[in-house]
Amino acid sequence: MAAACPLLLLAALLLAVATTTSALTDDVLALVVFKTDVSDPSGRLATWTEDDDRPCSWPAVGCDARTGRVTSLSLPAASLSGRLPRALLRLDALLFLALPRNNLSGPVLPNLLTALPRLRSLDLSSNRLAAPVPAQLFAQCRAVRAISLAHNQLSGYIPPAVASCSSLVSLNLSSNRLAGPIPDGLWSLPSLRSLDLSGNELSGSVPGGFPRTSSLREVDLSRNLLAGEIPADVGEAALLKSLDFGHNLFTGGLPESLRRLTGLRFLGVGGNALAGELPEWIGEMWALEHLDFSGNRFAGDIPYTIANCKNLVEVDISRNALTGDFPWWVFGLPLQRVSVAGNQLNGWVKVPDDAAMALRVLDLSSNAFSGEIPLRITVFAGLQSLNLSSNSFSGQLPAGIGGMRLLEVLDVSANRLEGTVPPEIGGAVALRDLRLGRNSLAGRIPSQIGNCSSLVALDFSHNNLTGPIPSTMGNLTSLQVVNLSQNKLNGTLPVELSNLPSLHIFDVSHNMLTGDLPNSRFFNNIPESFLMDNSGLCSSRKNDSCSAVMPKPIVLNPNSSSNPSSQATPSAPSNMHHKKIILSISTLIAIAGGAAIAIGVITISVLNRRVRARAAAPRLAPVTALSDDYLSQSPENDASSGKLVMFGKGSPEFSAGGHALLNKDCELGRGGFGAVYKTVLRDGQPVAIKKLTVSSLVKSKDDFERQVKMLSKVPSNRPDMGEVVSILELVRSPQDSAEDELVM
Repeated sequence: MAAACPLLLLAALLLAVATTTSALTDDVLALVVFKTDVSDPSGRLATWTEDDDRPCSWPAVGCDARTGRVTSLSLPAASLSGRLPRALLRLDALLFLALPRNNLSGPVLPNLLTALPRLRSLDLSSNRLAAPVPAQLFAQCRAVRAISLAHNQLSGYIPPAVASCSSLVSLNLSSNRLAGPIPDGLWSLPSLRSLDLSGNELSGSVPGGFPRTSSLREVDLSRNLLAGEIPADVGEAALLKSLDFGHNLFTGGLPESLRRLTGLRFLGVGGNALAGELPEWIGEMWALEHLDFSGNRFAGDIPYTIANCKNLVEVDISRNALTGDFPWWVFGLPLQRVSVAGNQLNGWVKVPDDAAMALRVLDLSSNAFSGEIPLRITVFAGLQSLNLSSNSFSGQLPAGIGGMRLLEVLDVSANRLEGTVPPEIGGAVALRDLRLGRNSLAGRIPSQIGNCSSLVALDFSHNNLTGPIPSTMGNLTSLQVVNLSQNKLNGTLPVELSNLPSLHIFDVSHNMLTGDLPNSRFFNNIPESFLMDNSGLCSSRKNDSCSAVMPKPIVLNPNSSSNPSSQATPSAPSNMHHKKIILSISTLIAIAGGAAIAIGVITISVLNRRVRARAAAPRLAPVTALSDDYLSQSPENDASSGKLVMFGKGSPEFSAGGHALLNKDCELGRGGFGAVYKTVLRDGQPVAIKKLTVSSLVKSKDDFERQVKMLSKVPSNRPDMGEVVSILELVRSPQDSAEDELVM
């Protein structure tokens, strides 16, 4: 017997060695097959080879120091693709399996947890796994403590068997396509601390049954289709630190049991249909750091007891029906982000002298706040976003805004602000989004706006801004959206705007801008809606550059008693309307080509009709007075517009063609009001044509009248002049809108 014992011991040892060697061989083969079954474009598995029987030295592989068995496989973000290999089922000593952030596809292996009885942690998150979660996956979960299948494309119901995994500490099935109810019994799992089912399509009501012995620390059910009321006993889980029921279909009010969660740091119920008043006992949840009640139907005043929550960092109570004054504790607590937007709050906003300086984001938009924007708002040097839009703030925009060097978003649109845009705005060099639209701001756009080199969006629309667009705007190379519509801006668009490579919206409609558009790919294809109601803007895309614009002729009518200076005043609304009509008609004439020749031919034809119509009427008497005698009406309103007018007797039929009327060879001389040309009627009578400038006419009206009288009374027996024919044509110079030519 004594001799037999060593033999038995040796046999057992040889058997153990053989078993271990066999197991090691199985691990090597399993890993080699795993490598073969997946695509490895980055070469992370290049050193895995069956010729090497020491897998513990392979990258991403961990082993037990005593047995040498493979106990962990970790390949996060390794760019692996293909179906989840079944070779993993042969690694029966595996404790940790982590393959997150790859492109693995196919279903989850149904017997994965059964085949790996020692597995404690399974992480297959952020892959492309599809198909329903296998019902038998949780049938024998044994020792598993953490499971994450988040951010895949899993569908179907959550298997009820998951409630039997008593060792489970963390379960994350978020961001999939899971539907149906939440399984009963989840809250009773004795070790469960973290449950994340967010971002699915779960429906029905949330089961109750939160025990006082619960180990739960974090519960996230947000972004589902859950309905009904929040479980009344949720506050029994006294160890909860984070509770998120946001963006579901919950109704009713906040359960009073929540007040017991004095250690709760995050409470999110935003985006539901909860109603009623916000309870005062919120102030008893003194550990709160993040509070989200947004997008519900809460009404009444904001509880002042929230001031007791000294650890609050973020508060969002926007988009409710809350009333009352601005909550004073907003500036008293060390808050970093605050939004009370979209309520019915009113009154003045005041910043106390002892305000905390931690604010980064402040949104008071879409309320009924009034009074001036507090000057002390600029003391928050760390503020990155300030939204005061859609209120009734009045007064001026504080110049101190320019000292807020970290401010990226400033929105004060849709208020009652007056005054000018402060030039100090150029000091806010971090601005990316600047919105001052829908106010009553006046004056010029400050050139210092060009210092805000990070601007992406700029909105000054619906104000009373005047003057030109500053050329420094061309420095804002990050600009993508510009809206300057509905102002009184004038001048031309700066050529520097062609330097904006990212521009895709530039709306300057309903202003008084003139001139050519900048030459760039964007402006060559700009939609007409961005330019409308700027009668002087010219688009090269439409082949109507400003140099080709010829305004419609207007007529010197001897029978009119209108005042020339008053008719020519461009500020009169009717004249502006007439000028638009004149410009549009003239553009069509220019596009048709040969504007000068066409006008001459039309003029001669109209003259013939006029003379024939007057054949039976008495001869026109010589002009005796011409003051207040020219019209600036649209041609549609004056039958004599653009016609030749005879002073004295004779037939207005020229022997020369219309193109020769103002030929240089026919010039007789020049005077203070222009040049005199000579031509001959068909009956042989010579006539004189005088071309005058309107600018001289307006300045020296009496002299003008005397010259016209003199010209109209020239005796027909003069060898160089016969009867006088007056041709009146107004031609606006494209270089100077104040320069007009009057042909007579």
